Amino acid sequence: MIGIEGAALGFGLLLILLALGLHIATALIAVAALGSWWFFGDAMFRPFGVMMWGVLNNFLLVAIALFVFMGEVLVRGGVTERMYLALSMWLNRLPGGLLHTNIAASTVFASISGSSVATAATIGTVAFPTFRQRGYSERWVAGTVASGATLGILIPPSINLIIYGAITNTSIGALFAAGVLPGLMLATLFMGAIVLWCALDPSIAGRPEPTAPWAERRARLKDLLPPLGIFFLVMCSIYAGWATPTEAAAVGVVAALALVGAAGGLSLRLLKEALLATVSTTAMTLLILVAAFYLNFVIGVLGAPAQISAFVSGFDVQPLVMVLLLVLLYMLLGCFLDALAMMIATIPIVLPIVHLLGYDSVWFGIFLVLMCELALITPPVGMNLYIVQSVRGRGSIGTVIAGVLPFVGCILLIVALIAVFPGIVGWLPGLG
Repeated sequence: MIGIEGAALGFGLLLILLALGLHIATALIAVAALGSWWFFGDAMFRPFGVMMWGVLNNFLLVAIALFVFMGEVLVRGGVTERMYLALSMWLNRLPGGLLHTNIAASTVFASISGSSVATAATIGTVAFPTFRQRGYSERWVAGTVASGATLGILIPPSINLIIYGAITNTSIGALFAAGVLPGLMLATLFMGAIVLWCALDPSIAGRPEPTAPWAERRARLKDLLPPLGIFFLVMCSIYAGWATPTEAAAVGVVAALALVGAAGGLSLRLLKEALLATVSTTAMTLLILVAAFYLNFVIGVLGAPAQISAFVSGFDVQPLVMVLLLVLLYMLLGCFLDALAMMIATIPIVLPIVHLLGYDSVWFGIFLVLMCELALITPPVGMNLYIVQSVRGRGSIGTVIAGVLPFVGCILLIVALIAVFPGIVGWLPGLG
């Protein structure tokens, strides 16, 4: 058994290795190997090969590769750009004009991508040239792109939720269903923040946009409805019990290929580029997952989760106070760690505490992803900030950081709501 001091020391070492720039998987395996050698010698190294095979020999993990491939095909096939133009015609008359298009396009693309970074890069590439021609505030354009892209890891299919479900043995279908309502609420709050700020400072929205004729807007629906159709096809097939998440992902891939092919965009070059990007992303993700399982195995053998739960149960505090402390912890970690690293490193330590507070694994999955969203737009290592700045191509990153601040408040508000009203998370999964 390991005490609280030992667990804190190991966690601190992990944070230091990650802060030094080591790859996430390398840092996780290094801490696990050092801990196992310190307490057990080389005996704990022997199960690693069998464990790695057991983790990777999981039909569920094929869904990661399939969802990544689906998003790559849709992006490279031009579906996203056409979807953005269609949304702009429907939303440009709202206070804030095309700023709402960034949020709405991120919401729709999140439902077919599963990646926040991919969403930021894709929407940013389309958005910045358009907004500069119309005199919009660059700070708000950058803020809406970076913040809206965080929806990519909350609205299903989310790669982060698949990884969380695999590590914690939580139903992927329940996690996907649980992410829908908070995701839509967050997108609505983002758009509400734009409306509110435009009422105070109309200049951020640039010149008023002409209203497109109804006939043209209806014609553009052909570019908006198919991506939404893929989302509902995937979600309904999982939630209705017709398919597992992996089978639903395969259905989504077939639908994406058919959609791009019908538009005349399917080619051998597109397939080659999409497959190479998929292999790269999937290999990195699965290596991290293997390392996380090994670290969790070592932590479990050492008895750290039980020790931490017993330690926390000794405090006489309300569950909401403890949730607030967790929020502060994750906000601090998010300033220094990549979102995925933060999620994987803290699951074995924090999940027992959450169960002790009376929340279930599905609720914690959504809470954790929301905190990862904050990490994606929190300096100095917020990945979305740098992606948007690189796409933007001019000025300083301070403009992007200033642009995301109003939306940080929106994410914190959603976290507060699901903490006080856990039913927001549990309502849709509870209907099954």
